[in-house]
Amino acid sequence: MAQQRVVLVTGGARGVGRGIAEAFLAAGDRVVVCARNAPEALPVHDDSRAEFIAADVRKSESVAAMMEEIGTRFGRLDVLVNNAGGSPFAEAAEASPRFHRAIVELNLLAPLELAQHANRLMQAQDGGGAIVFVGSISAVRPSPGTAAYGAAKAGIVSLTQSLAVEWGPRVRVVCVSPGLVETEQSHLHYGDAEGIRRVADTIPLRRLAQPREIGDACVWMSGPGAGYVSGSNMVIHGGGERPSFLAEANVNRE
Repeated sequence: MAQQRVVLVTGGARGVGRGIAEAFLAAGDRVVVCARNAPEALPVHDDSRAEFIAADVRKSESVAAMMEEIGTRFGRLDVLVNNAGGSPFAEAAEASPRFHRAIVELNLLAPLELAQHANRLMQAQDGGGAIVFVGSISAVRPSPGTAAYGAAKAGIVSLTQSLAVEWGPRVRVVCVSPGLVETEQSHLHYGDAEGIRRVADTIPLRRLAQPREIGDACVWMSGPGAGYVSGSNMVIHGGGERPSFLAEANVNRE
């Protein structure tokens, strides 16, 4: 019988992170989630429940303490899912340098530091491990209103490629980049139910992704079925976005 994997999902208590944690629990893994504050309810699947460690991923001492606790408590770390991140809407021309630094710190520098700690654990253990960065479609298309976030996520894609070269063969490094995902905070980006429906209609599959679908992709990318996948970015966007010029052209209409 295969050994139960130990999986850390940062920001795994809500939104996309919760869907990721639930997917790993469904796969039979032992899941740890972290956040600054304990959630009201931890991710669960059947009789399995995620474990919680309080940590602020933006603070080096907090990250170091968490990773030391994982090493002591579990003796290994098989998968790190670098999910924690995000950004409020802010026009780049008006946002302060402090704001931009904070966004890049959360979405690029903090995941890099976590990956460094995870790599040290994984390089020393039997079987190595896998690091999954959660990127964003914002890395590969314009991100107006969240420009620093998009730039940081583009850095994550580049980082994935570089670390895969530096840390292989014992540690695989991959990226999963969601498009638009329906979460409890969707209204902050798309508006009310009608706004979400109209946004969904711009996507070929006519819906937003569900958090669990992003989780299923993370499970596969970190598992044995993807054993030869490293340095790759899996984009999960329902077919992308229909080019806006097609709506304006007066030829080739259906």
